[in-house]
Parts: sequence; C-alpha cells; structure tokens
Amino acid sequence: MRQWWWMMPGLALLVGCQTTPTVLPTAEPQPAAECRWEADGLEPREWVRRALNALEADGFVVRDTEPAVGLVSADRTRTIPGYGDRYDSWESTGFFGGVGIGAGRGVSTGMMIGFGGAGGSIAQDATQLERVSVIADPGGVRVSRDIQVIDWRGELRETRSGSDAPFCRSLRQAMTAVPAGESL
Repeated sequence: MRQWWWMMPGLALLVGCQTTPTVLPTAEPQPAAECRWEADGLEPREWVRRALNALEADGFVVRDTEPAVGLVSADRTRTIPGYGDRYDSWESTGFFGGVGIGAGRGVSTGMMIGFGGAGGSIAQDATQLERVSVIADPGGVRVSRDIQVIDWRGELRETRSGSDAPFCRSLRQAMTAVPAGESL
C-alpha cells in the first residue's frame, strides 16, 4: 500500500513558503562618488564618443555601444604572472632531472638536468578580466567597473567591484580631454 499520500498536505505548505528576496544584490564595495558626474551640457552621444576614445586609448576593447541609449561596454585582459603559485605550489617545482643507463644495440649512458618545464608557473599564469560600462544620459555620466581573476584552469578565483576613485577620476580626465567632435 502506498503511503505517500499523507505527505501531500506538508508539501503543499512548503510550496507556499518560497518567497522572493526583499533586497536586490548590490556591488560591494559601493562605487566611488567619482564614478558619477554631471553631463555639463554635453549630449549623451558626445559622452559615448569620448568614452570610446578614452577606453580604447587605455587598452580596452569595446564590445558594445548603443549611442541612442548612451551606453559603452568594454573590457581588457592581462596576464598575472605567478598567480597560480598561491594555489598550486605542489606543481611548480621548476626543476627536473634524471640519470640513466640503457642498452639497445649498444650501451649508452646519460644525464639530464632541466629548469622550468610544463609544471612551472609559466603555464599557470592567471588572467585578469576588467569590464567597464559607461552610461550617459542628459542628467549625467555613470561608470561601472568589475574585475575578475581566472586561473590557468579556467576557474574563477576572485571577483570584485573595481569602481574606485582613482580609476573613475582618470577615466573622467581622459574623457574630458578628448576634443569636441561630430556625434555618432
């Protein structure tokens, strides 16, 4: 005889217990105040053009633009040498060697000493991925940046908000230094 029917009222009660979160997730730490500024009378399309020029000059690759909305998305990557050694010290000896005596059609001897190798830190460098979004509207300009570190295996090791004051200040200076030109 099946006795699962007595669990049905309990399951019906549990289904009703699922709720949505009361607060949406936010960036930690919060973006710096320097990551928002007034539009100073410039059109959003002009801010998009300036952001394109400033980000490309800083080594970013622009992935998306939407001038009608005032959006620019860009990213850049760089290698972090030796980062993998923090997690993979057992694989990064860097020295190998051996001694051998063999016989085939004749007798041979040999010795080998090497430095580095496939298990060394060269093959284990991590990659830092930096993503930036600039949003411009008639009220102002907002910058958002996040940084991720991906190890040599492709696993995400670190992620954080990179919307700090020095970055936003230098981006704003680069954007305001761009001469006025034709809109997109």
